[in-house]
Amino acid sequence: MRVLMLTPPMLKSHLYVLVPLAWALRSAGHEVRVACQPDLTEAITAAGLTAVPVGVSMSEAAEEVSAAGPEAAPPPPGPSAGTPVQSDYGGDDPWAELDSAVNNFLRHCCPEQMLDDLVDFARSWPPDLVLWDWMTYAGAIAARACGAAHARVLGGTDALVQLRRAWREAAPDDNRQDPLRAWLEPQLRRYGCDFAEDAVTGMWTVDTQPEWAWSPGGVHRLPVRQLAHNGPSVVPRELQAPPRRPRVCVTMGGSQRGGTYSEASPAALLEAVADLDVEVVATFTEAELGGRALPDNVRVYDYVPLTVLLPTCAAVVHHGGFGTMISALECGVPQLVVPGEFWSNKWYGPVAYANGLQQEGAGCYVADSDRLTPDLLRTRLKEVLGDPSYREAAQRLRREAIARPAPSAVVPALEQLTAAHLAAASALPEGAR
Repeated sequence: MRVLMLTPPMLKSHLYVLVPLAWALRSAGHEVRVACQPDLTEAITAAGLTAVPVGVSMSEAAEEVSAAGPEAAPPPPGPSAGTPVQSDYGGDDPWAELDSAVNNFLRHCCPEQMLDDLVDFARSWPPDLVLWDWMTYAGAIAARACGAAHARVLGGTDALVQLRRAWREAAPDDNRQDPLRAWLEPQLRRYGCDFAEDAVTGMWTVDTQPEWAWSPGGVHRLPVRQLAHNGPSVVPRELQAPPRRPRVCVTMGGSQRGGTYSEASPAALLEAVADLDVEVVATFTEAELGGRALPDNVRVYDYVPLTVLLPTCAAVVHHGGFGTMISALECGVPQLVVPGEFWSNKWYGPVAYANGLQQEGAGCYVADSDRLTPDLLRTRLKEVLGDPSYREAAQRLRREAIARPAPSAVVPALEQLTAAHLAAASALPEGAR
């Protein structure tokens, strides 16, 4: 069958979630194309996949979206005291959170020029199945426009479904318009399609989330093991020998670089480890370090593939991003999570992972980045390094993770579901398809 995959621009980490499934489909004999705005064309082809550039770059698209309408006001910040819990997201006003997500971010991933190019391609190279990253609702629109089956691929928590359901359940008589439907319905009509719920949730959801990470129910999910993919990788020579002291990785991920996001301060992170009897490998750019002197026990790299580094580590301190969490999970390494405070970003993975790791005894929720202190991180890191139960729990979660269906094991289910959809669609009268 023909499979068209969609990934958002600028975020390599989201592309990397799709790569193992793309290659599982290719290995099963299926044709695969990966569509995205031009920003990620090089990264797609570097993964050995066929790229389909659609629309214009993210910066140009942002101008188009801004011209189309005003952004929503940012929602109020989350809890300022205590430890946030994923199930509480949007507890005050889920509609405001959902409206902000749609108008401040999701529309930027699916501008009209990109949609037009994508639908044109899907109609000229009609796929049987469209697999779309949970941010790229353009995939659902294109699938409806060409009659293909389609499924979301989750590379984070199902926060949008959570917010939408919380709003509907808390205020069934609320006459405010559903922000997702208000955005998607006119786009579907441009291509002769009516709105349906699968435009929001996909016909199915390929779910990469570990069982211990909280998610809302009521969605048809296909669980799959997420294989860590870090892109082209080289092992630095100085990391090839085993460490002489416990090695700790400190990273705030790669997707946030270059933005104005409020992540944990490199100064606070490095001050926390300066006096510990550990070897620290940190991933920061020169711009992030700002010329500050490094502690003697710290080595800094602009980039190190985590699948190479983490097997040698006793712990990892990170921002709670999905790719970093999965890499550490696959290696059985205890995780200390410091979620960022950029708008509601922490609710799209970091909070759920920090909650789950702490409950499972395989890591801890240190603090949100705006409340982090070197003393707090130092205390938690010493606790994790000094208590073998954290390592034992991390190894247990690793065993559970590798027991999930591999991407290759999910391909037959996708084949069957797609065939059933196409058979049902072909039985409908021409005007009802």
